[in-house]
Amino acid sequence: MADATLASVSFDAEGYMTDPNQWSKEISETLARQEGLAALTAEHWKIIDFCRQTGLASGKAPTLRQITTGTGISTKDLFALFPKGPAKKVAKIAGLGKPEGCV
Repeated sequence: MADATLASVSFDAEGYMTDPNQWSKEISETLARQEGLAALTAEHWKIIDFCRQTGLASGKAPTLRQITTGTGISTKDLFALFPKGPAKKVAKIAGLGKPEGCV
């Protein structure tokens, strides 16, 4: 987490933000690059925004099923947008904690 954008942000041992109120779109873009995503498209933002709203309202990151149901984006498309564990990746990028049920 050497990026200057993240200098004042606190993370847990697994790289999840510990305070979702520290989140910003700039931080999100930096975290996305660290997760191997070159750029965030409108589809990425639709999912990130949904996860932020849901996560802040419930106090926990949404599950994969909640994301697909809430956004109307298929699991296959979610994996294409956020390869190798989309629920965990989106939670990280959205500034939320690790989703429950994720190993």
